Amino acid sequence: MAEAYDGGPVAALRRIAFLLERAREDTYKVKAFRGAAATILPMPAGDVEAAVEDGTLTQLPGIGASSAKVITEAVRGVVPERLAALERDHGGPLTAGGAELRAALRGDLHSHSDWSDGGSPIEEMAFTAMELGHDYLVLTDHSPRLTVAHGLSPERLTRQLGVVEAVNDHLGDGFTLLKGIEVDILDDGSLDQTDELLGRLDVRVASVHSKLKMDATDMTRRMIGAVENPRTNVLGHCTGRMVMGNRGTRAESQFDAKTVFQACVEHDVAVEINSRPERRDPPTRLLELARDLGCLFSIDSDAHAPGQLDFQVYGCERAEEAGIDADRIVNTWPKERLLAWANG
Repeated sequence: MAEAYDGGPVAALRRIAFLLERAREDTYKVKAFRGAAATILPMPAGDVEAAVEDGTLTQLPGIGASSAKVITEAVRGVVPERLAALERDHGGPLTAGGAELRAALRGDLHSHSDWSDGGSPIEEMAFTAMELGHDYLVLTDHSPRLTVAHGLSPERLTRQLGVVEAVNDHLGDGFTLLKGIEVDILDDGSLDQTDELLGRLDVRVASVHSKLKMDATDMTRRMIGAVENPRTNVLGHCTGRMVMGNRGTRAESQFDAKTVFQACVEHDVAVEINSRPERRDPPTRLLELARDLGCLFSIDSDAHAPGQLDFQVYGCERAEEAGIDADRIVNTWPKERLLAWANG
């Protein structure tokens, strides 16, 4: 006998998409379920039920055979088979540790939407962050130079700031979508966005995305230039390495980590613990060096889809193993303290 389900078809479709993203499945599979949810969300429940009963669901835009089956099962009050299988395979804890520190996090300072190389709209990222218990999420789409990731020109970033304000007006109290950017660190250490626009943001993550094999002396100078910039708050995925995943592996960038981390301490810049499983950046030896030098940290998902916001627990597990005190992790701080630090 099928298990009873009372979550409704939209909830079932969104949960399936979330779990597919958590499992890092292909984007096209995820979009099929998110698209179906978007189609039926504004429809009266009676119209959805009627489409189920007369077999016309697949005539609606964005609904194929797989999503129609999920909708049908949910409308009829049984747990959809696809959802049950995903919950069994991917719904449990991602890690053995990190839960206590994850519970202390108030938000996430590094996330992407479909304005750059993310896979979902801004509001979907915000809704999921709320469902995960965050008080805030910083939207950090890419800057102009990263054309492969559809980086935001000054004009597009300006438009995005208005969208963020509109989303916050809709969400109301209790959660805030913060204005941010993942800004490229250019070859000379400068930041890839106008200072005026950087000044309008709440939080700025600065990362190297190009010429990752640069000579160690030049890379050190480049990174210190970014850290010394008063607009920089977080040094993102500092080595740029890839340890697994469909993009293959990539060796660490070479730089004088002690000098860079000392600059982070001096200029009150947090070192990111990037939680993406394929990054695990910084490596453990550098994470421990930054700890010993007195750095602040930010444990970030670097999510490119709503389900990836859950990746933070990977970084939490690593931080706990390294014995990093929670108060040194800036996204355990309340929003007001975070913003005072980022814009002090």
